[in-house]
Amino acid sequence: MASNGGVTWRRTEEVHVLAVDDSLVDRKVIERLLRISSCKVTAVDSGLRALQFLGLDEEKSSNGLNDLKVDLIITDYCMPEMTGYELLKKVKESSAFREIPVVIMSSENVLARIDRCLEEGAEDFIVKPVKLSDVKRIKDYMTGEGEKERSSKGINKRKQRDSFDDLSSSPPSILSSPSPISSSSSSSPSPPSVQSASAPSSPSPLDSPTRRVKMASSK
Repeated sequence: MASNGGVTWRRTEEVHVLAVDDSLVDRKVIERLLRISSCKVTAVDSGLRALQFLGLDEEKSSNGLNDLKVDLIITDYCMPEMTGYELLKKVKESSAFREIPVVIMSSENVLARIDRCLEEGAEDFIVKPVKLSDVKRIKDYMTGEGEKERSSKGINKRKQRDSFDDLSSSPPSILSSPSPISSSSSSSPSPPSVQSASAPSSPSPLDSPTRRVKMASSK
């Protein structure tokens, strides 16, 4: 539970989610998944409509904040007029709403975009299509169930992926080193020449010095 400017956000069993997406199909999908997860849903089709609902647009004051009790905002990234990133910034700049978790959705898995949203304060970044497991994970976090699991698998998981990307960028220089070795090995003497070179190091009994001395004395 967080309190800002007299507005108290309660993470109750029924989580109230403000869903923002300009696509009617995607908006219906996320709304349905949230309702299946026993969430109360308010769906709007743009970032500007979301600001109007929250009372953060320029034309309206934020007098009715106590009646909203929005527990979570989930918004698409690419939208006309106002992107999900811009909506995120507006929410985080508000002293009354900055504590509300904001989840960004996108059909494109762009690492720079993910980093920018997380650095701005997004709670999570979901790549579409949104699945029921995504909604369940978010709800568990909101209700306090599995908060530890989220802290270990959320942003930390992204950092692990970044570390893996750093490591995966190094093998080309490592893998490129065997090629000179393989080329040099191809220019090395063939096995027969190696064997013929090693033959004098192990003389046969007939060619041994002792045998040659005995043969000379007998003559």
